[in-house]
Amino acid sequence: MHIHHISQQNSILNTFISEIRNTDLQKDSMRFRRNIERIGEILGYEMSKSLNYKNTSITTPLGHCNIDLLENNIVLCSILRAGVPLHNGLLNYFDTAENAFISAYRHHKHDPESFEIIVEYLACPSLENKTLILADPMLATGQSMVATFEALKPFGTPKEIHLMSVIGAQEGIDFVENHFYGNVHLWIAAIDETLNEKGYIVPGLGDAGDLAFGQKL
Repeated sequence: MHIHHISQQNSILNTFISEIRNTDLQKDSMRFRRNIERIGEILGYEMSKSLNYKNTSITTPLGHCNIDLLENNIVLCSILRAGVPLHNGLLNYFDTAENAFISAYRHHKHDPESFEIIVEYLACPSLENKTLILADPMLATGQSMVATFEALKPFGTPKEIHLMSVIGAQEGIDFVENHFYGNVHLWIAAIDETLNEKGYIVPGLGDAGDLAFGQKL
């Protein structure tokens, strides 16, 4: 798996990351969602440099010009509900992409510090020979990303896979790397070192879904 750690180079991306981490600024849910969306736009732009292009002739009012245009058939899949703002950011740049959505959540049976990933809802077009972008803003344990990919397998074999995350823990990245093979890329804004006993990223930012859309019952 190829890992692209985008915040290793200084850019305006770091401003958006700082704001979604900041306990004062992240209380503004509209601002939080917009910052996740903007991070998605940056990740999408960086990823676009690795895709395939075809030279195409365009007619202008004064003549013709040749330009290299994207030729990948993209399917953008996000994990509900936290993935929606990230999905929107990516869709702002890949506006002809097909879309897939899946619900994947942590189910705690008895021990609050252990859980399994439950997938209940899935809507997806064919993935056969297409470019799959799998977006989940928080790559903590990596189990949600892997469970989502397993659920998508009946829809076909993608030509290439791009994983998109805003913040990830090294443990989760290692877990994902051990479960994805072939032409797979991880595009991630920031990498944190550890998880706490409940499987949340430290220092992280908290619960991205709650910050974006309000607390769950």
